[in-house]
Amino acid sequence: MTSAIDPARLRFGIGQPARRVEDAALLRGEGRYADDERLPGQLWAAFARAQIAHGELRGVDLAPALAVPGVVAAYAAADLDAAGRRELKCALPLKNRDGTAMEAPARPVLARDRVRFVGECVACVVAQTPEAARDGAEAVGMDIDPLPVLIDPRAALDDDAARLFEDGNLVLDHHLGDAAAVEAAFAQAAVVARLTLDDQRIAVAPMEPRAALADYDAGADRFVLRAPSQGVMGMRANLAHALGVEKERVHMLTGHVGGSFGMKISVFPEYVCLMHAAHALGRPVGWADERTTSFVSDHHGRAMYFDAALALDAEGNFTALKLDTVADMGAYPSPVGPMMPTMVMPKNIAGMYRTPAMSLTSRSVATNSAPVGAYRGAGRPEGNYVMERLIEEAARLSGRDPVELRRRNMVRRDEMPWTTPMQTVYDDGDFHGLLDRALEAADWGGFPARRAASEARGLLRGRGIGCFLETTAAPANEQGGLRFERDGTVTILTGTLDFGQGHLTTLAQILDERLGVPHHLFRLSQGDSDRLIVGSGTGGSKSLMASGAAVIGAAEEAIEKGKRAAAALFETAQADIEFADGRFAVAGTDRAVAILDLAARLREGPRLDDAPDSLDVDHIHNSSPSAYPNGAHIVEVEIDPETGETRIDRYVMVNDFGVVVNPPIVEGQTQGGAAQGIGQALMELVVYDADGQMVSGSFMDYAMPRAADTPAFVFESRPVPARTNPLGAKGCGEAGCAGALPAVTNAVLDALKPYGIVEMQMPMTAAKIWAAIRAAKA
Repeated sequence: MTSAIDPARLRFGIGQPARRVEDAALLRGEGRYADDERLPGQLWAAFARAQIAHGELRGVDLAPALAVPGVVAAYAAADLDAAGRRELKCALPLKNRDGTAMEAPARPVLARDRVRFVGECVACVVAQTPEAARDGAEAVGMDIDPLPVLIDPRAALDDDAARLFEDGNLVLDHHLGDAAAVEAAFAQAAVVARLTLDDQRIAVAPMEPRAALADYDAGADRFVLRAPSQGVMGMRANLAHALGVEKERVHMLTGHVGGSFGMKISVFPEYVCLMHAAHALGRPVGWADERTTSFVSDHHGRAMYFDAALALDAEGNFTALKLDTVADMGAYPSPVGPMMPTMVMPKNIAGMYRTPAMSLTSRSVATNSAPVGAYRGAGRPEGNYVMERLIEEAARLSGRDPVELRRRNMVRRDEMPWTTPMQTVYDDGDFHGLLDRALEAADWGGFPARRAASEARGLLRGRGIGCFLETTAAPANEQGGLRFERDGTVTILTGTLDFGQGHLTTLAQILDERLGVPHHLFRLSQGDSDRLIVGSGTGGSKSLMASGAAVIGAAEEAIEKGKRAAAALFETAQADIEFADGRFAVAGTDRAVAILDLAARLREGPRLDDAPDSLDVDHIHNSSPSAYPNGAHIVEVEIDPETGETRIDRYVMVNDFGVVVNPPIVEGQTQGGAAQGIGQALMELVVYDADGQMVSGSFMDYAMPRAADTPAFVFESRPVPARTNPLGAKGCGEAGCAGALPAVTNAVLDALKPYGIVEMQMPMTAAKIWAAIRAAKA
């Protein structure tokens, strides 16, 4: 007979609030990050970087660097060119509105002929110690003739703008939607809401700055790189292209990652230089960035600017949306730079609402600033921010209640599946019920009393709603491998990569329920390209749909193999074998074997006829469609009119993430995203001066939210399972940011209404609010 279900395992199944198993090693100080790695004979690299934002590079003098004691080598662009190293290029399959393919300017690994932003790599110096490498980098001579500097992306297309490239500053002129239908709707509109909105440039600023350790295996003729990433398989392919070698000649390794938020998904010039140096010198070469240089050389986030308009008929129905976006690519389009305004934001701007016609234009332009890449949400928060701000403006202009205006235009559940003008298809969701629950949880009706209490203390109080709906990235094919190890553990192999999300805990919960193997016996292998077959990496809130579905498929394959093996072991027909609670049993008998015991029997022999050699599997899950997480955030703020200081007093979020495997992990992910949204709404801003020098290049000058800036979040789940993947999951990693941006902004503007202030750009700092109140009083 099969054993009874272990009560302890019930606490670790799908939907249970199990503690993260990843955290114990980190709390004990056993994390292994890129800068923790050392190899025998290791050398160190440092980089000479451009100190001016734009100029003709007439020459690079490496001789002073080579004269520094301890320096063993130095490289400029010509050295990498001679070795066949390639430029870094954005190869997204995007087209201009005239049908021509995007021809994005490539980024040289080391500056060649021209420098285009402060912090650009010009030379790589390798030495015996980090200190000698830095001294050598400082000694590199650069002959640069300054050129005019362009910082404002909105001025990039002016006739008199500084030109970064021979073909100009326009990287991509893109359009989606039905412009004629939109113009017709606007011509007949009863109300048109128009806003100009800034989605300011953000510093990603992860806890762990970028670092890497390169080696070259001469015997195998292979390059090896240890570096943070969001997926080793994609990184391996991109590194191989930059090196000019086959991808099989690159071995990519990622250990622990101290935050990424999209930034570490890309290949950076430093990595290519390190691998080139390791090959040339026959010794490992390491590098670790410092916070000061990370501010100027990491990819930044956001940096989009919108002219947006929403048309409504006399009954308050949305009829059309028009959006003109200028997207700042920085000095060179990153591999994902043009993706946000063209491939992601258009799929998210519809939100929960019926909007029959859309016309979305975006122009991606180059400026003398650090390249812009993905940052938490990568177009999803922007789309929801624009729509939610337009709804508030439309309610103001039409005199309608903003809650009722949302309700009127939300897609009803009986209308699903619903196809938007951007051809996204919402499979299921209860938007009205979710908003109603959020209003109830936030005590919407009790707000007037709280506002009166704030006013009695000399404070302004406002409330804001941020409804959101995201389109997750469509998961590519993903591996779900299982290895039944000799020590009795089971290794999960997956091509997504955990950099804080809790993948091991989540996947172990799924497999504990499916295989009956106790959760503490699972291990996760994700950061070694040699152990994987495919892998789409982590990004776009798709990991659970991809890896979750893959491990479900792997579990099913392992069970089928186990039934064949158990049938051979018990000398019975496979049809007589049942599997439950981690045991294979002959139906109607007490003959049974645990799955781990059966795996050991197959491994240790003797061989069973008509049985597999092991229970190991390498399942490949074919990609699932995107999912549509959604929710409503409701925020109340207090503002001191004498100082402009904003305090978030109440924050309620009710979300539909489909099936939730681990509630505490999902809640934590959502809170983290909301904190980053609060940071952008109230304080974060990368600032360059007119000469292209960053004046917010340290934490003394760049404000990030701290614990005191975040409220006690109230989190609720109201799930409607997705119909498009085996788990019914919808993704949650970026949703907090998507709800926070509009909710916080709307709350601040609501508090400022008594002064007639109806518009303000992010970040809504205390100084900006104070100045606006002073101006309104004047």
